Amino acid sequence: MTLEVVASLGAPYRIVALAAGKQATLLARQAAETGARAVAVFDERTAQELRKALPKGVAPEILVGPAGLVALAERGDVDIVLSAVVGGAGLPAALAAVRAGKRLALANKEALVMAGDLVMSEAARAGAEVIPVDSEHSAIFQSLAGGKRSEVRRVLLTASGGPFYRRPVADLAAVTPQDALNHPTWSMGPKITIDSATLMNKSLEVIEAHHLFGLSADQIHVIIHRESTVHSLVEFIDGSCIAQLGPPNMRTPIQYALTYPERRPAPWPRLDLAMLGRLHFEEPDMAKFPALALGFEVVRRGGSLGAALSGADETAVAAFLEGQLRFTDMVPLVKRVLDAHQWVATPTLAEILTADTWAREEAKRCRPFFTTCKRPSR
Repeated sequence: MTLEVVASLGAPYRIVALAAGKQATLLARQAAETGARAVAVFDERTAQELRKALPKGVAPEILVGPAGLVALAERGDVDIVLSAVVGGAGLPAALAAVRAGKRLALANKEALVMAGDLVMSEAARAGAEVIPVDSEHSAIFQSLAGGKRSEVRRVLLTASGGPFYRRPVADLAAVTPQDALNHPTWSMGPKITIDSATLMNKSLEVIEAHHLFGLSADQIHVIIHRESTVHSLVEFIDGSCIAQLGPPNMRTPIQYALTYPERRPAPWPRLDLAMLGRLHFEEPDMAKFPALALGFEVVRRGGSLGAALSGADETAVAAFLEGQLRFTDMVPLVKRVLDAHQWVATPTLAEILTADTWAREEAKRCRPFFTTCKRPSR
């Protein structure tokens, strides 16, 4: 989708480098279409597949592994890094981008969930910009233009509620991965879609909002909005609410992150409020979706707890997708890991990565019998 946006914008925007995990065939086509000078892939096997798939005459520099992602982010011919790597794997490249003084267009949630204090402090030190790409945080970022930060009473993060918001609690244990991957509004990758079904995705966004906008837990509120038309709102101290609306389409927040502070014409479909008719809002069911509470706990406690949350959640989602965990077991498993975590108040990057690794291993250890899991030694 970002390639489509850049193609629509035209000069002076162009793709300099690409990363694509293990999708060698797709990356080969994109490298040929964009003229990317460098690409990064997950491992050497994918690199070999990519070399075979590249058309004749197309020969970008090929980088491998996490170091490859970091190298792309640090390139001197790169001005904007759009980070959409899923999970904790996106943190090193995000840090590299801000340390190099780049604009970081951030779609990766876990970079701020794991290490928000570190990322934002490094960005401030290097004079780097962190512009959110998530539709909710882009909406807040845009709506904040309506007043001073000191005039903000709270922000309201909207949530679609996922595919099971109306389903009885008693039926959730039988939810299959195929059921959960059927999101009612957005088209996303498996991990984000499952997180959306449990509302863990919104929990992660609470933590993001805290770091991006310097908000306390009491200044962040989640509200269910099934139409996904109002992407989020900012309420000011005088009672005014400013919202950003648009179709459920990521092209607009991607383009705004690239062109900020300017706005450019775009060919995407426009919002038709008359056709939409009505907008609905309601308070979230915190008892039915306990994941929401975890994000607020991380905001209040801070430190290494976000890294533990990120690692445990990735492991729980993977186990569910593999049929090793019930839908209703994911959040309790993550909570169990957080309760066992030995919290560090002001962690270094090494301690953040250690907490992430520990949480993954602890989640695996507790997975079969997590309800009786005992506190281990680190």
